Amino acid sequence: MAENGEIFYFRKLEVYKAARKLTNYVYDLLEKYPQNEMYALCNQMRRAVVSVASNIAEGMSRNSDKEKLHFLGISYGSLMEVVCQMDISLDRHYISEEQLHSFETQAISIQKMLFGLSRKISERTN
Repeated sequence: MAENGEIFYFRKLEVYKAARKLTNYVYDLLEKYPQNEMYALCNQMRRAVVSVASNIAEGMSRNSDKEKLHFLGISYGSLMEVVCQMDISLDRHYISEEQLHSFETQAISIQKMLFGLSRKISERTN
């Protein structure tokens, strides 16, 4: 059973909501990428950005705090993967500085929420 006895508890988490919003933002950007990137960079970015929210959902649905922390760590790693891919997108002129800045603002917020949630779970465990 998930946190607080609710099956879909993760849906109430602001970090999950923010990760979904970021996913939609990245998907919208990818619609404008060149066709030759559809099965390369775009595919990798889609998988990585979806992984951010997916691992929050999976982790918060686990019974043990150790597992929750493990999946939150994977979520953070996926977020950093998308940061790297957005940097490459800027280098390739697929996105603008403004688009990168908007992405980074969202990513930083998610990063802070992931760290806060992880800290809360860790303190509860200790």
